[in-house]
Amino acid sequence: MPSPDDAAHPHNAASAVDGSPKEPNHLIAACAFSETERAAVYRAIETRRDVRDQFRSDPLPEDLIRRLLEAAHHAPSVGFMQPWNFILVRQAATRDRVWQAFNQANEEAALMFDAGKRAKYQRLKLEGIRKAPLSICITCDTQRAGPVVLGRTHNPATDVYSTVCAVQNLWLAARAEGVGVGWVSIFHEDAIKTILNIPEHVKIVAWLCVGYVDELYDMPELAVKGWRDRLPLDELIFEEGWQADDKES
Repeated sequence: MPSPDDAAHPHNAASAVDGSPKEPNHLIAACAFSETERAAVYRAIETRRDVRDQFRSDPLPEDLIRRLLEAAHHAPSVGFMQPWNFILVRQAATRDRVWQAFNQANEEAALMFDAGKRAKYQRLKLEGIRKAPLSICITCDTQRAGPVVLGRTHNPATDVYSTVCAVQNLWLAARAEGVGVGWVSIFHEDAIKTILNIPEHVKIVAWLCVGYVDELYDMPELAVKGWRDRLPLDELIFEEGWQADDKES
């Protein structure tokens, strides 16, 4: 006769009342990480940077790229729809076409700021498309799980939210691997879709420039360059409901 401990084991396939085998519940112990492991997680989060110009030219090993993609693929997704795809772009000619699309949009973006802000904007380097040896275009397939998706019934944008979680997973894994990542968002989506033959129903969520780096800024680059500072956390925490600040009242 099995012991009580055996019967309680999550992977024990004991018999049900009717004699049929019971399915394992797959529950495992939820324990905190060790102090060293916790410190590593928080270090990755706090030292992750949006890299624009510190990329080395040497290619990333295929097994490392696979680890980054596995990390991305383990992101949470609403209804477990896993809407992401990862388009790896290594060819210089393709990356140059994407850079041209970025450059056009970047010139348009500069004109949207007032004269003082525009000059500062134009001094910023906002991409590493041609310098990083690898680009990854991460997309969201809005039809991946069919017309009705658990958890997406009242907020269709949750497929994009899920894909952003995959981006963040990849980014943090890259930081742990000594790999820099830069997210480029300044382009007309249709231009990139044409270059990469992306179907109409698929959304581009992120263009990531990826490569080894030897140095990173010790704070976000936009703060270093005087564009914008990190907001105080205490100003962003509300209790039990929205609290208007003085600027909103």
